[in-house]
Amino acid sequence: MDQKLSSKDKIKFRIRKRITGTAERPRLSVFRSNTDLYLQLIDDLNGRTLAAASTKDKDIKAQSGTKSDKSKLAGQAIGRKAVDLGIKACIFDRGGNLYHGRVKAAADGAREGGLVF
Repeated sequence: MDQKLSSKDKIKFRIRKRITGTAERPRLSVFRSNTDLYLQLIDDLNGRTLAAASTKDKDIKAQSGTKSDKSKLAGQAIGRKAVDLGIKACIFDRGGNLYHGRVKAAADGAREGGLVF
């Protein structure tokens, strides 16, 4: 029995078909749940996660503010981690979400943290 894919899953697969992360230019993957946002820098060729940050990190969770504010802090954290690893550029993967709100805030934070995409 085959299951129907949600429209978000179709968008996610369409995006993932076109972009691939490498060690020099990893994929910045965004997963957005109802309460939190998770960011990962992924090297798809070797199947490794190079760095990760989320709004559940202790220093970010302790901050007061909206979910968008915390998403921007998570973006800045992943940007700093990437620069520490010597990564300057990445490919942004919005994961089927609209580039709006928390996803856009995380992208802006990553740019402020030093990543280029």
